[in-house]
Amino acid sequence: MDLTLFAVTRALDVLVGELWSQRKTRRIASGQWTKIESSLSMLTDPSIFAGSCALIMWAWIYSPDRLPRSYNKWIKSAAAVDHRLLIALRRTRYGEIQYGLETGQAHLLQGMCKDYGWPMDFGDPVKSIPFPCEIVHMGTGKSCEYHALSRWIRSFAWAFSTYLPLNLVLVLRRPSKRAVKQAFQSSARSSAFLGTFISLFYYGICLARTRVGPSVIGTSIPARQHIDSGICVGAGCALCGWSTILENQSRRKELGLFVAPRALATLFPRRYVWEDQWKETLAFAISTAIVFTCVKERPERVRGVLGKLLHRVLLN
Repeated sequence: MDLTLFAVTRALDVLVGELWSQRKTRRIASGQWTKIESSLSMLTDPSIFAGSCALIMWAWIYSPDRLPRSYNKWIKSAAAVDHRLLIALRRTRYGEIQYGLETGQAHLLQGMCKDYGWPMDFGDPVKSIPFPCEIVHMGTGKSCEYHALSRWIRSFAWAFSTYLPLNLVLVLRRPSKRAVKQAFQSSARSSAFLGTFISLFYYGICLARTRVGPSVIGTSIPARQHIDSGICVGAGCALCGWSTILENQSRRKELGLFVAPRALATLFPRRYVWEDQWKETLAFAISTAIVFTCVKERPERVRGVLGKLLHRVLLN
């Protein structure tokens, strides 16, 4: 299924890109091409990435089984979140935890209260309406802004310690001062991107829970329940992917095409029953035909590393 979604994503990218390119050519020729249309072209890849990440992060919180196990594990490692908080978010979403009602779930977050040294009432949905944002901060204090900043710093350090050794290994092929400098710059940029992604996700949750959400939706018990049962997570999911603006244009393109198939995988079954296997086969066959035909006719339309690889394999 993953291979099929990868092919479908590439085929859609080819078709939509070609239609938009033809439209752009006609509009420029007639002198009708506008700044808004130009801006839309520039925002396409960031929008694909942001939308895809929103679906992926939503699935990671509420239906992690829709993501590959290794991908799920990597996100959990990067997010550095207490698993009890994830469980609480899911139980609030599905009505097992309800503000103002005794449903026998207080022990879950009270375990966190004990570990982090908070009052036990913080974890009781009958006494704390809503749960304090300090629980989301997981030990960094009451300030949502300080928590977002501390998340950025920790995530940057974690990512930099991962990216830098990999980039330096690549430098060993042709070592030079310039290559080493570029390795540090590339590692720093990618680490800043990931740090911003994570901090925006958490700060989006805080914005919905304490900064903006109560002013818009209300402070009643039903409103608080509504915010914590999905709106707060949705806000974090919607914001995090826009961290891609920190990357250069070519990198944004690759990131968007990388996460899009994984986002689509959250919307479709991981495996079809035998009677429906033809759907997956047909989608793969049509998508592959579109991509291969475009490589032959309009090779520049198949973007990214895949386009270069297919061009080399099929045309050389």
